[in-house]
Amino acid sequence: MMRRKVRSAFDAKAVPAPFGTRTTRVYATNQPIFSQGDRADSVFFVAQGKVQLTVLSRQGKRAVIGLLGPRSFFGEGCLTGQPLRISTATAMMESSIVRLRKATVIRALHQDPEFSGTFTMYLLSRNLQIEEDLVDQLFNSSEKRLARTLLLLANFGKKGRPESIVPRISHETLADMIGTTRSRVSFFMNKFRKLGFVKYNGGLEVHRSLLHVVLHD
Repeated sequence: MMRRKVRSAFDAKAVPAPFGTRTTRVYATNQPIFSQGDRADSVFFVAQGKVQLTVLSRQGKRAVIGLLGPRSFFGEGCLTGQPLRISTATAMMESSIVRLRKATVIRALHQDPEFSGTFTMYLLSRNLQIEEDLVDQLFNSSEKRLARTLLLLANFGKKGRPESIVPRISHETLADMIGTTRSRVSFFMNKFRKLGFVKYNGGLEVHRSLLHVVLHD
């Protein structure tokens, strides 16, 4: 499954307001931003908070395909002619989200070299993340995939200080993200907790020692 946090140099003030209307809205925890099948006519930017992207199959099976933190874009499929949303975006915590109309972004990409360059680098970085996730799914055990996911969620290896994971992230969500069962996630989370790799303290805190699970053959 595709996931996690992609670094971007943008902040909310850098979003190209001069080229058209932008709106900022605060979404409550678990509030949908858009739903699978909705009309795709805007690109979104996470100013603050976290957003989860999920897809639902015709058989009713749900999969988590992305978890985005601050300074992340999503919904950019509309720029390539995607008429309807192929996923659902939901705020995982109270989140401030900037909405940019499709035409606004297209004009900015043509007229603002700085925006165009940074947006392109963001998409390339996320594409690299997707490739890494695919390798992770194909070759690593579910325990390693869970450890890597937790480290990415906690911002290890990224610019900025590591952070606690979103409060009350469920084992079911983690299972959806790494492609395993909830019972396996619960088993490994208990193991990580006993070894001191993770700690529950209001939210879920991840210790850098969890890297040993990822690096150990």
